[in-house]
Amino acid sequence: MSAKAITEATGKDILNRHLNQHGAGAANCRFATVNAETDWSKLSADQPWLLTTPLVVKPDQLIKRRGKLGLIGVKKNFEEVKQWIGERINKDQKIGNAVGKLRNFIIEPFIPHTEAEEMYVCIYSHRSADTILFYHQGGVDIGDVDAKAVKLDVKVDSTLSLADVKTTLLKAITDASKKERIAKFIYGLYATFADLYFTYLEINPLVVTADNLYILDLAAKLDSTADFICRPKWGEIDYPPPFGRDAYPEEAYIADLDAKSGASLKLTILNRNGRIWTMVAGGGASVIYSDTICDLGGASELANYGEYSGAPSEQQTYEYAKTILNLMTSSPKHPDGKVLITGGGIANFTNVAATFQGIITALREFQPKLVEHNVSIFVRRAGPNYQEGLRRMRDFGSTLGIPLHVFGPETHMTAICGMALGKRPIPQVASVEFSTANFLLPGGQQAQADLKEANEAAGLGSALRSTTAQSIKLPPISADESDGSATTNHQQGQSNGANSSFNRKFFSNTTKAIVWGMQQRAVQSMLDFDFICRRDEPSVVAMVYPFTGDHKQKYYWGHKEILIPVYKKMSDAIHKHKEVDVMVNFASLRSAYDSTLEVLEFPQIRTVAIIAEGIPENMTRKLIVEANKKGVAIIGPATVGGVKPGCFKIGNTGGMLDNILHSKLYRPGSVAYVSRSGGMSNELNNIISKATDGVIEGIAIGGDRYPGSTFMDHILRYQSDPETKLLVLLGEVGGTEEYDVCAAIKDGRITKPLVAWCIGTCASMFTSEVQFGHAGSCANSDRETATAKNKALREAGAYVPDSFDTLGELIHHVYGELVKTGRIVPREEVPPPTVPMDYSWARELGLIRKPASFMTSICDERGQELIYAGMPISEVLNKDVGIGGVISLLWFQRCLPPYVCKFFEMCLMVTADHGPAVSGAHNTIVCARAGKDLVSSVVSGLLTIGDRFGGALDGSARQFSEAYDTNLHPMEFVNKMRKEGKLILGIGHRVKSINNPDVRVKIIKEFVLENFPQCPLLKYALEVEKITTNKKPNLILNVDGVIATAFVDMLRNSGSFTSEEAQEYINVGAINSLFVLGRSIGFIGHYMDQKRLKQGLYRHPWDDISYVIPEQYN
Repeated sequence: MSAKAITEATGKDILNRHLNQHGAGAANCRFATVNAETDWSKLSADQPWLLTTPLVVKPDQLIKRRGKLGLIGVKKNFEEVKQWIGERINKDQKIGNAVGKLRNFIIEPFIPHTEAEEMYVCIYSHRSADTILFYHQGGVDIGDVDAKAVKLDVKVDSTLSLADVKTTLLKAITDASKKERIAKFIYGLYATFADLYFTYLEINPLVVTADNLYILDLAAKLDSTADFICRPKWGEIDYPPPFGRDAYPEEAYIADLDAKSGASLKLTILNRNGRIWTMVAGGGASVIYSDTICDLGGASELANYGEYSGAPSEQQTYEYAKTILNLMTSSPKHPDGKVLITGGGIANFTNVAATFQGIITALREFQPKLVEHNVSIFVRRAGPNYQEGLRRMRDFGSTLGIPLHVFGPETHMTAICGMALGKRPIPQVASVEFSTANFLLPGGQQAQADLKEANEAAGLGSALRSTTAQSIKLPPISADESDGSATTNHQQGQSNGANSSFNRKFFSNTTKAIVWGMQQRAVQSMLDFDFICRRDEPSVVAMVYPFTGDHKQKYYWGHKEILIPVYKKMSDAIHKHKEVDVMVNFASLRSAYDSTLEVLEFPQIRTVAIIAEGIPENMTRKLIVEANKKGVAIIGPATVGGVKPGCFKIGNTGGMLDNILHSKLYRPGSVAYVSRSGGMSNELNNIISKATDGVIEGIAIGGDRYPGSTFMDHILRYQSDPETKLLVLLGEVGGTEEYDVCAAIKDGRITKPLVAWCIGTCASMFTSEVQFGHAGSCANSDRETATAKNKALREAGAYVPDSFDTLGELIHHVYGELVKTGRIVPREEVPPPTVPMDYSWARELGLIRKPASFMTSICDERGQELIYAGMPISEVLNKDVGIGGVISLLWFQRCLPPYVCKFFEMCLMVTADHGPAVSGAHNTIVCARAGKDLVSSVVSGLLTIGDRFGGALDGSARQFSEAYDTNLHPMEFVNKMRKEGKLILGIGHRVKSINNPDVRVKIIKEFVLENFPQCPLLKYALEVEKITTNKKPNLILNVDGVIATAFVDMLRNSGSFTSEEAQEYINVGAINSLFVLGRSIGFIGHYMDQKRLKQGLYRHPWDDISYVIPEQYN
């Protein structure tokens, strides 16, 4: 929801900080807030005026008409206020149908005044203007303010003047000075309203005394989508739930997940102890599921409303599912058990298998509790990769220990609600329709036709028709208007308020578009659609992406690859592609406004689709005004787009190719639809394809409060199209656009049969206000309820079903009448061309296999969290295994004992650096001083590691191991190496000696001897050292030698490795790894040191070079 109510205290705090900056001249609102945790002594100390002023006290929980309800205490002292609150706090209060506890209160100073000084001011926004209401009398007895108040509309593209306020709103104010003060206040209030993105602001009363203006009671709503613009001015805003519904921490958790995600995650808890829980994908679908549950008598047991949509990740879906399952299983058990309805429409782009994997993980986690609470689960879903998702869910269900019923698009979307509530039998075997793979393999089309014939033979098709005929009585369908009169009626409609930019066909099979944003999947989807529609050329001719330079992007056109140019600037794309008249805008909610304004400057663009959800309403309204001026049609915002079968589709509309083929969107039918919901548009494609000859055009105008185009804009377009025979409207609760459709049916502008249904009928069954998934789906009056709109549409002459459950049946019956009367002549079906499936998608569906190019056994980043050798990263951190533990996991694929991990860490510490003079550090320093980057400088140092510098660990381990394993006495080993003319690696030091021992060696040696269970090789090396130091004092066991021999002892004697594994690690060079890792730390230090010291290019001094030049040739 975009327009969200705030508490009176929050509203007054915002006005205190900003109102008088606009010259309103109002007194600051003094107030104190109180709840159950309030320390009254501290409160009075912080705000001493509470002890010296008569006070007013009232609850601050979005309760309307508090004065009428006796919920205001007036002219009380501080002690009386405490008593007044004490008598009410945490006590149940019934207001209308809602029952809730009073928890939050606001205390203000009492302002002495007369009734004559009370006035009423209200500002609210709507599609084309902001309306200011003013009445010279205010207070609790104001009555019908809509009838009494003077109204002034401030058009979206205009500004408010003081003169307008005085001449229009303040005619009843005769005192010139008073009029001036009130005018300045209203002017400043409106400026604040617009600047801070309020959507509603009501003051009743505004008290105007001789010396000041006081805001007494305040109600306000903010456009929450403007948070990224207004947060510095708003501060942190806490949006309270409506009265009668407590705020739950789980709701706040999901709201926080939603704010951090590009997906949409919503949760409202309706009845904590209810037995019917839902986990529904899609904003429109979530409303329809709630409607159906309530229609079936489940309103009192419905526990929650919510939705997940917009392609949430597996992890996000897991967190969402876990939250709902925790709520479900932490409430009291129900004698009839509980049900979980995991439903959804046909997704456009959400990977069903990925989201289901998150749900399965959560179900597995809660399996014992689900059994304990006797939970039954019903699943219905379709969309990209739904076959794999349903398969995984079925397979998991067989091990869950509770009933889990799984259905796909072969089952009506809401049928599982009836099954869950015991109102409909549960089929034992669902008839699974053909899926992605079968559509695209040879014979897939014929197999689909064979399945349809089998269903008809089994009576499935006839059952639909007979049920419909028995349950629905239709008024006669009026005759079609002639093409000419239909066009005339449409043109007449333009003069009656419809947008002239819609008096044309939007799309054809030659439509060309530019896509804003690097949306590769959506673009490929559009090109595949073009191909199966047998278009001659791709519909996408260019892309615009300002974050890269101009380049070309590779895509598939059927079987071959093509290049599509990507431009940094919109102007370049437009000027180089004069044939383009559509822009599909995938910009984010932050940049969609600017990018759309930019494209409106180019007259060749006639249609813009804005996909982003959550664009601030003021921005959307300005876009609508600008587009109307330029004669440009806008689809969206918050939409998936639209489709013109056989011609063009916007972005991800229609979903994957299997759904496009299944819904026959590759060729035109006779039915045109318009809906708000993008997800439900795909479900409509499915319903219409089953009930009729298919879709001729479908548009999802978007779920925001102010979509760029309206239902009427598109319905009148369809009315004037002679190829369109049947209209379908899917409206919803909130707004009044459906009444424009009613009026058009009555006055004859719409003559074609219209099947309509408004979702959200459940809203009237809830005791408190519920904001559904779309920003615009909230009724602000009885007239905006879905029930009232369905009734009005039926009375106007539209065909309205009893529920969404029977929408497809009604469409089928109306279509049948049109075929019977000859107004629709079904065409012979032509199979579309086969489009090759992308390799990545075919592999995900399990259709192909290919040897992997790489294999790994140490790390997996694909799941919910990173895994090191089987241990989740959270466990790595929680167990505090340290760097040594990480090394043991990633190098050796196991958790090694703590003393081994400590040994690794000690080795890293002692090998980290040995001064700037050694070759590796020297190289790093020279490179750093030559201006090279970090990686290049460190690599130059690492490349010096070998047998002569640092890299002797593996060689040392090998030499000592072979000698020990062949039972050579240490003296024999020394003599053998001398005889062969080989150095003993790990013995000897340039600086250190037996008299000046290396402390590093001493520390490691003592640790190993004390902590390792056995260390025979180290002891052997120490015996060798005794022999070599007798010859020369600097032939000591050095760092390489002590680490190498101790490492071998660890491999052989820690109990973690077999002898074969230990030898393999020695052979592959694993021991050198400790020196490489450790010394990298030092090299990085030297690099940073040189940069910090700002050392210049190094040149070796000539006097440190011995020049040995051959004598001059004679």
